[in-house]
Amino acid sequence: MPIAGVGWLLESRAERTLEQLRKMTAPTTRVVRDGVEVEVPTEELVVGDAVWLLEGDVIPADGVVRELTQLLVDEAALTGESLPVAKGTGDAPGDDCNVWAGTTVLSGRARAQISTIGPATRYGKIGALVASVKQPPTPLQRGLASLVRSLAVVAAVFCIAAMGAELLHGDGWGAAVIAGVSLAIAAIPEEFSMVYTLYLAMGAWRLAQHRALVRRLPSVETLGSTTVICTDKTGTLTHGRLEVAGLWTSEREYRGEGDLTLGERVLLTTAVLACEPNPFDPLDVAIVRFAELHGLDTAMLHGGALVVDWPFEQSDKYLTHIWRDADGSHHVASKGSIEGLLRHVAGAEQQRAGVTYGNEQFAADGMRVIAVAGREIAAPTGVRDGDETGLRLLGLVAFSDPIRDGVAEALAECRAAGVRVIMVTGDHPATAHAVAEGLDLPHEADGSDLIATGDDLDHADAERLAYLVAHANVFARTRPEQKHLLVEALRAQGEVVAMTGDGINDAPALREADIGVAMGERGTTVAREAASLVLVDDNFATIVGAVRDGRRIFDNLTRAFAYLIAFHPPLLFGALVMPLLGKPLWLLPVHLVVLELLLHPVVSLVFQADPADDDVMRRPPRPVRDALRMRALWRPYAVGGVLAAALIGEYLWALAADWPVEQARALTFATLLASQIFLLLGMRSPERPVWKPGRPFTRTLWWVLGLIVVVTIGVVEIGPVARLLSFAPFPRWGWPVLVVVAAIATLWAEPLKRDQHSSGV
Repeated sequence: MPIAGVGWLLESRAERTLEQLRKMTAPTTRVVRDGVEVEVPTEELVVGDAVWLLEGDVIPADGVVRELTQLLVDEAALTGESLPVAKGTGDAPGDDCNVWAGTTVLSGRARAQISTIGPATRYGKIGALVASVKQPPTPLQRGLASLVRSLAVVAAVFCIAAMGAELLHGDGWGAAVIAGVSLAIAAIPEEFSMVYTLYLAMGAWRLAQHRALVRRLPSVETLGSTTVICTDKTGTLTHGRLEVAGLWTSEREYRGEGDLTLGERVLLTTAVLACEPNPFDPLDVAIVRFAELHGLDTAMLHGGALVVDWPFEQSDKYLTHIWRDADGSHHVASKGSIEGLLRHVAGAEQQRAGVTYGNEQFAADGMRVIAVAGREIAAPTGVRDGDETGLRLLGLVAFSDPIRDGVAEALAECRAAGVRVIMVTGDHPATAHAVAEGLDLPHEADGSDLIATGDDLDHADAERLAYLVAHANVFARTRPEQKHLLVEALRAQGEVVAMTGDGINDAPALREADIGVAMGERGTTVAREAASLVLVDDNFATIVGAVRDGRRIFDNLTRAFAYLIAFHPPLLFGALVMPLLGKPLWLLPVHLVVLELLLHPVVSLVFQADPADDDVMRRPPRPVRDALRMRALWRPYAVGGVLAAALIGEYLWALAADWPVEQARALTFATLLASQIFLLLGMRSPERPVWKPGRPFTRTLWWVLGLIVVVTIGVVEIGPVARLLSFAPFPRWGWPVLVVVAAIATLWAEPLKRDQHSSGV
């Protein structure tokens, strides 16, 4: 129960942290009730409420827009589409008049009437669907359950045999029941589940120190067997923050080296005037930041009067601002789509070739490009076409999303570890190609330039789909629902898949994946609820660190299991053989309980504290089907068998030498405890004998070795403790004898070890 409590506390701590993240999602909403605008908790909204939506707001419920001013909404969380959506009022066609819960207002403002709340919203329906999906047990959980069931059957058979032997020897039902209970405790590894939970809980605690919150403890173990990581590009491989990466004018192309020319400063000044004074839109923020870095006073530029604000239009995809200076002059500043602006630029055809070339140069590097145009006018005409006619194209501004520090190194570590990384993005293939090149991420295993797209997935038959998911490492122009298709196809090929996501529609894929990884900073609540792991810093390198720690945990866990397995044959055969021979039990139920529920889990902490192997990320993932490495467990079983024979022989020798049964039990129990020291040393280093330099001694190991020595001496030499356990002190010469017996019985297999990794044995 204490161990289970540790696991519960860690999962609860993760949930409390997530609760803090949930509060980031529109905790209150401005609503008009009885003609008065008030701010109420979002959960108190009702159908029919009129709510005000302002720039930066997370929309609290589904609704219909009734009035607006240049409303642009980011629906990427719901649809995966990165471009903003311009909204209209209630008579607009299709969904243009609707706003959806969980999406974000990029610019403008609107009054919307709530039509759907809570679980009935699109957001809520996806959350309910995800919550209804139950995750299956992990391979190791299934392996442990199978092992325990098998041992339970063996225990039942042996219990009947032991009880029958006691009755045949005329010892009565009391002795028969004690023999049966002793054998049952010896046969069933009660401590396995305790050690399993403890290791996962400690692993979750370590991951939390590295900014990864574990929502379900079994996922800690699954991390170590991950074979494929499907990752978003934006915000995970990259910063998720647009920066100005280049400028193009008729004079030259600027890529950040040297000072700006006069033409480039005019281009940048006009671009700033086309931005909002207090920008929220990512492009505007990037332009203003870049301008300030190059010495432009953006506050002064925005100090004039914005007299005309022609909004962003879906048809031409550009906007226009007209500013009036103190001297009465007017500046027209437009930015947006190249094609849209060229339709209003004087001499557009003469400039088209140069602009197209500049755009292609930037686009080839995966950059997003906008055009900037401007002119001076005496006064606004009040007609958009009149104000925008005769614009002069000043140049292009290119944006990129810089790659995060440490991501390239993390990808290289994945390659060395045999973990395939697939980039899944909604961006253009050229952008995906540029990021993949920057990260040295191969598009395909054979080095070819295969980049699959969402359309490829839509039109692929089963054979083509299997080929794409087996070969393509870059998927572009994908939709969130196609992530689910990728996960299903990869798992059908036997892969253990980790999938990242942050949007509402990512939730089914996160739940379907073996490891769903949600983003803590920009992830939606539904995505975080569906995930097994939440990255507080949204960093890909954190995922790789989690995989590394998952492998370490599994290696150490299998070594702990090997240690426990080696201890069960002595307990099992000792409890069986003595009744068959008509001898007194050498271990009573109280001794077995002390060993299995108290001492063994504490001793197993030695393996938990061991550092990762040097080659932990230079070997392929472990096979999922052999979660417990059953074929490699011959050594602990063999060591346990030899130890059982040695202990039984020692106990029978002591009885034959006319030692009181209390002394014989004490000698055998002390030998069993002493053998733990040698077993610990042997099982910690599966590839090297104990006499060769290997793992360094940890502080935990020293403490546990000291504990074993103290307990071994104490249960024999401290009178009250010895009497409580039905022991009696034996002759002093018995101590060196038991140490020799323990060493020989446990270390005989050490010369058979080879210098190769075989985790756990």
